[in-house]
Amino acid sequence: MNLELTIEDARWQGLEPLATRAIQAVLDHCDLDADLCEISLLACDDARIAELNAEFREKTTPTNVLSWPAEDLAADRPGGGPVEPEPDFTGEIALGDIAIAYDTCAREAEDAGKAMDDHVTHLIIHGTLHLLGYDHIRDPDATLMEAVEVAILGKMGIDDPYNV
Repeated sequence: MNLELTIEDARWQGLEPLATRAIQAVLDHCDLDADLCEISLLACDDARIAELNAEFREKTTPTNVLSWPAEDLAADRPGGGPVEPEPDFTGEIALGDIAIAYDTCAREAEDAGKAMDDHVTHLIIHGTLHLLGYDHIRDPDATLMEAVEVAILGKMGIDDPYNV
């Protein structure tokens, strides 16, 4: 997999192997050839993600993770599986970009009594699934996306984050 990692906040020490493992788990689960897939990941702080959230979602607050899919792969019907991404003319599959905010992730992990690495792994899986056309706006889509997240996390030995 081609992971382009940009670390803007030095607190994100050790993120690359964690992100690589999480993204690889998603690609394996979705039966995609990781060698063909490209993802950009921005590791930032709350101030930066709040700027991005305002610019792209018109929400002025920070959030934990944002995703920008390279193409719309969403299912046509609620609860349906997304369309499988296709390689471009170079043979690569550009999936898109993810941004993750340290401050919000650390606060959420602490508030939930979860290990930071487990929470960040979940959020990177979540963001990667968004790149692959999964969403949680409609209830049937949220049910599907959460089930896929839980299955992938379970394979990684991480507890169900929705069972709190």
